Amino acid sequence: MKFLLGVLLTAGIGYVTQLYFPWWSVVIVAFVVGIVIGLKGIPSFLYGFLGVGLLWGIYAMIINSNNHGILARQVGEILQGINEVGLILLTGLLGGIIGGLGAMTGGLGRQIFKKRS
Repeated sequence: MKFLLGVLLTAGIGYVTQLYFPWWSVVIVAFVVGIVIGLKGIPSFLYGFLGVGLLWGIYAMIINSNNHGILARQVGEILQGINEVGLILLTGLLGGIIGGLGAMTGGLGRQIFKKRS
């Protein structure tokens, strides 16, 4: 339950913040969600990865379909022949990595200040 909540919070709040703030604001969102949810290590990385990766991947698909793939083809040529699908997957992968690292940092940071019994 916490895992799904982490994915939804990261993606939802990340979407709203990226409307008004720079691209890296999603890392701060993943960090705060990591603190609030409080999962350790790998699970927190995975929900941050899925939340931001899906957000950026879906958003890249929407942008690609709105401009009929023109931008993706041009950027793909700059990146030595990556096709449109590869560019969308690369965008989702990079977003997932930064989101996962943000959430994992928040989850592990919470463990530092947690009272030990």
